[in-house]
Amino acid sequence: MSRLRRSVHFVPAGEPRFLARAAGLDADAIVLDLEDAVPADQKEDARKTARDWLASANVGRRERVVRINPLDSPFGRKDVEVTMEARPDAYMIPKVRRAADLLAIDALLGALERRHGRAPREVKLLVIATENAEGLLNIRELAGAPRVDALTWGGEDLSVDLGARRNRGEDGSYLDVFRYARSMALLAAAAAGVSALDAVFTDLRDREGLEREAREAAWMGFAGKLTIHPDQLAPVNAAFSPSEDEIRESEELLLAFDEHERAGRMAFDFRGRMVDVPHLRRARAVLERARQAGLR
Repeated sequence: MSRLRRSVHFVPAGEPRFLARAAGLDADAIVLDLEDAVPADQKEDARKTARDWLASANVGRRERVVRINPLDSPFGRKDVEVTMEARPDAYMIPKVRRAADLLAIDALLGALERRHGRAPREVKLLVIATENAEGLLNIRELAGAPRVDALTWGGEDLSVDLGARRNRGEDGSYLDVFRYARSMALLAAAAAGVSALDAVFTDLRDREGLEREAREAAWMGFAGKLTIHPDQLAPVNAAFSPSEDEIRESEELLLAFDEHERAGRMAFDFRGRMVDVPHLRRARAVLERARQAGLR
């Protein structure tokens, strides 16, 4: 099972005041953003700042991720070369179009792992797969590329690529093509056996909307959500954590399965509904997630 990524939180890599607080945030993964959060003339300083933070910050068991610039930009390759000195856990890869983009990063990381004494393919990739139409159309091959451990999607850059005037309707729900991108990210991740992460929620004032969107994403099977403000962390973590009732019911269901299996039955009535093997698998997944989150 992939590591716990309920909240995957962006921190501008060129902002020391934000980095100073990052280690104390209640996020499962900290993403040092070298792409959108850093102006072109500050990229070099930001990647050095990111390297130094990675080398010195005590983040406990949190995942340390670097979002690089696209590899075909003037900045992407150097982002990887400099920050690999400080042994990040993963890289978030933006603007991906085809599997060849990820194979190029795999080759670069392989050479750097050998240089820095790391295990082959120890460093993982979190891929933003829908920031352009080509990436969305190729999403299944992106999910299955080497090192990919999580797949996420984005509606903001996709809006620009499509020439869309907005990505949500007047009621706040995604318009059809963006719902399609979201669904395909989930399906491609599941088919490849990697985590699916829901996109950012950009309206910082709408906590109720964030809670609803995160809750529905968890219902569908997303493992977590990208976050951009510390106030988003608590509701997102809650949405992607099993509740006490879910944990209790899953424990009871496992006991019931043990009892019925001894009697030769794998389908039976549980709390007024029929359950069988898929329910057993779901209960085990709930309890494993609770264990990862420190709830069991």
